[in-house]
Amino acid sequence: MIRGFRPLLRGSTYAGALFAYCGALASLPLLPFALLPAVVWGSAPEGVRIVLVLLVWAALVGVVGLARVTRRALVVSARRLLRVPLPDPAAGRRPASPTPPAPALGATTPAVPWGADRWRTPLWLLLHVALGWTGALASGVLVIAGLTIPGGWLRGDVGLSLFGRTARVTGGWQSWVVGLGCVLLAAAVCAVVTGVLRWSAPRLLGPSSAERLALAAERELALAERNRLAHELHDSIGHTLTAATIQAAVAGEVLSADPVAARAALRSIEESTRAALEDLDYVLGVLREEKAGTAPTRTLADLPELLDRLRHAGAVVEPELSGGLAQVQGTLSRAAYRILQEGLTNALRHGAGGPIEVRVVAAPEALELRVVNRIGAGPGIGQGPGAFPTSGHGLPGLAERVRLLHGEIEAGPDGQQHWRLAVRLPVRVSA
Repeated sequence: MIRGFRPLLRGSTYAGALFAYCGALASLPLLPFALLPAVVWGSAPEGVRIVLVLLVWAALVGVVGLARVTRRALVVSARRLLRVPLPDPAAGRRPASPTPPAPALGATTPAVPWGADRWRTPLWLLLHVALGWTGALASGVLVIAGLTIPGGWLRGDVGLSLFGRTARVTGGWQSWVVGLGCVLLAAAVCAVVTGVLRWSAPRLLGPSSAERLALAAERELALAERNRLAHELHDSIGHTLTAATIQAAVAGEVLSADPVAARAALRSIEESTRAALEDLDYVLGVLREEKAGTAPTRTLADLPELLDRLRHAGAVVEPELSGGLAQVQGTLSRAAYRILQEGLTNALRHGAGGPIEVRVVAAPEALELRVVNRIGAGPGIGQGPGAFPTSGHGLPGLAERVRLLHGEIEAGPDGQQHWRLAVRLPVRVSA
């Protein structure tokens, strides 16, 4: 029994009832327009005119519910006053101008077909207004009765009729009991009105099936963009830190014997870390949903610079570049650069010295990439006890990047002394 009275003691119950009553008051400006048909057909019976006014009034309320701004306002109000967790409605569009959403982090909800399930908001608004008027009239009468009966302000006996039976309240303690009962009934009306609105809000104001698909597509795009940024950050920062660590060690060793080589290593560290900072600033700007600058683009045209940094780190690089590399543009060129960067980083970290073979062949139908380095027990450039801990995300990230480009990847031992990374990416005109 105590649980039944708990809703009557909660402030959210009366906030929801106030929300319903405000909806009833908001429909009053439409009443003069609803009265026009009754004025035109003044010769009709009174009952017919009343029904006609109510129907026209309901139709006007439904038309107001068709507006997208009405739904947004109702969703925000229901979240605050009804305490119902409703997501923001997806932006609608007319089917005549389909615009696919751009795969960018923080993008707005992908557009849904204009008019999809639009009857749900007018229906909820009609329910809202009907409950508001019913609850306001019922609770208002009960509150007035609860306040006036105990004080004897009505001067005389009070009769309460229900289902054809009438009970007389002559005063005394009976009037106080009846007054308290009226106040409790008014509170119960508020609880019922709030409960019905809370039950119906997720069903009628919540996302439709089309909006759920749009929200799922938005989450998928955001996740894909975050994964892409994670790959970019892993490739760029991982390579830079690996090369900078090795170059710093080389500069320290030759600082006295060969100052020119030491200065060249330090300049290479400066250039590579500056490029990595550009990538980091862009990624952090996107993650913060700020207006980040133009994304740093590293393409196959920047491959010679990447190879020079490796040479400054003490690596022996044997490149073999053939085909029209300058004609490889767009996503394919950027992806190829990152794949080669990750392969070379792994060669620096885990290689056992010796030359690193880099082969890039741009054919009309495919772009072939290959990185081969020596493996073995002997110490290499990046070898050392715990010098470069690995996260294990490098090769899986490469495999996912290649899969998204519909390519093929092979990574593993090539004989007993070498490790080979081979990637084949199909060339498309739209790339």
